[in-house]
Amino acid sequence: MIPMTLNEIARVVGGSLHDVRDPQATVTAPSAVDSREVLPGGLFAAAAGANVDGHEYAPGAIAGGAVAVLASRPVGVPALVVEDVQIALGLLARHLLEHISPVVIGLTGSVGKTTTKDLLAQVLERHAATVATDRSFNNELGLPLTVLRADATTRYLVLEMGAGRKGDLTYLTGIAPPRVGLVLNVGTAHVERMGAGPADVAEAKGELVEALPADGFALLNADDPYVRGMAGRTRAQILWYGRSAEAQVRAGNVRMTDGARTAFELVTPSGRAPVELDLIGEHQVSNAVAAAAVATVLGLDAAEIAGGLSAARRRSAGRLEIAERPDGVTIVNDAYNASPDSMRAGLRAVKALAGARRTVAVLGAMGQQAEASRARHAEMGRLVADLHFDVLIAVGAGDPLAMAQAAESSNPEMAVHTVEDVAEALSLATALLEPGDVVLVKASSEIGLGACARALAGA
Repeated sequence: MIPMTLNEIARVVGGSLHDVRDPQATVTAPSAVDSREVLPGGLFAAAAGANVDGHEYAPGAIAGGAVAVLASRPVGVPALVVEDVQIALGLLARHLLEHISPVVIGLTGSVGKTTTKDLLAQVLERHAATVATDRSFNNELGLPLTVLRADATTRYLVLEMGAGRKGDLTYLTGIAPPRVGLVLNVGTAHVERMGAGPADVAEAKGELVEALPADGFALLNADDPYVRGMAGRTRAQILWYGRSAEAQVRAGNVRMTDGARTAFELVTPSGRAPVELDLIGEHQVSNAVAAAAVATVLGLDAAEIAGGLSAARRRSAGRLEIAERPDGVTIVNDAYNASPDSMRAGLRAVKALAGARRTVAVLGAMGQQAEASRARHAEMGRLVADLHFDVLIAVGAGDPLAMAQAAESSNPEMAVHTVEDVAEALSLATALLEPGDVVLVKASSEIGLGACARALAGA
């Protein structure tokens, strides 16, 4: 954040000052929407959500060191009052970018965004000052909050951009116009809000490459036909990446290593270099090559990129997060979110990790799957059976029951259990687990299975 007085911020966002003793008081730290994360000298954005109204936490934020509150009404403490807090944050972020000059990198996709962002940030941090999206703060509030962490020293600004519906990426790229745009894949995540199928998702995701300037770079996944179809929607120079032989940045000689990790040869226009990832699952190769594509157009050579990827570690919780218990039980917490693509990847990664050990899947619903939801859950049940998991615990009514029924039908010898909620899942899993088991816990975030995973890991 570049230092700005409250008066300056008010002019930028079109707000008015209330209960402010010193209009020249300076905001020197980033903004936050969680009062517990306010930094001294920062700005607290009092966003009103479906369940929580940030205005109620304004006094606590000021007590925690915030200079003022960005609010939609007076709150009895120093405040910048605006019509819409979300829009005001976007205006402030855009103003900041007009006064500093980082390379803005936007990335989107149906799955893998956060892991790719984390890998890319760790590669670029070894090269220059880098600010990247924290956790999965990739929406209308999260993106400007990320931008507002940048300052005059920031060279690379890595922005994960989520799209729940058409128009979202147009809005986000309006706040932070990217020079480099990376599209990972097109799947069925958010299909309920985007349209009838992958073509509708592709239309929404392609808004990112449409926003790129003529002297920018569009990095497209050569292995995904829907992403390939975006080539005609951008003015920017296109670089293809993936595992296809025609990709300019690609992975060759992919192989599994100890603990279900992967190694490959990174091939770029600057040369070749070996990569050994610390993340589990073969699907991580695609994420790593995507990060490598960005680093390539930014001028890093193959050896620099490979070194960064090999040194990278998991940063974001709830994404194939591994915990080892004293009794030899391994808990894999992949419960941050779930779609058919990420569910397949998680199940396969855990089976590879387990080897000959007993495997347990604690699975909840995958959200936003529209009319095909029941069929997609049944497909996941059949995959659990085909992969020969020993135990399936399906959590919740409706679609998880379809998953359980399909699994039982495909493999009658597998132990299949259905439970109503997270508490019952935890109780049953605790009772069923045996020393040495490998357990995958996965569902869409709103199901709350992350709490089950954490409890099992601490048992």
